[in-house]
Amino acid sequence: QVQLVESGGGLVQAGDSLRLSCAASGRTSSTYVMAWFLQAPGKERELAAGISRSGVNTYYSDTVKGRFTISRDNAKNTVYLQMNSLKPGDTAVYYCAAGRTVSSTVILYTEDVFDYWGQGTQVTVSE
Repeated sequence: QVQLVESGGGLVQAGDSLRLSCAASGRTSSTYVMAWFLQAPGKERELAAGISRSGVNTYYSDTVKGRFTISRDNAKNTVYLQMNSLKPGDTAVYYCAAGRTVSSTVILYTEDVFDYWGQGTQVTVSE
């Protein structure tokens, strides 16, 4: 069992930066692929960024590519999402997710393959 707790959300202005953290407890997070999903108001949840168990491979949606950076510190069982140049369109609840894989280099892309989810943290970007 893994528990995921997100932090770092808040209200910022357009152009600002935020860093989200996802702390994992229970089994070591290094055995899991990690990802950040976002759910904007009135929309379905979607993958924003993912990172392999080793941290070697990453994925970004077109929406966040070039502005967001996902990283992980397996020694601290923590995954981060550095968000720069925030836009009002980035307003969403951001969820951390963990999925089991054998490979240390693969990334998971769809919600149904993730085993554990955090409660989410709200990010609101004003004009």
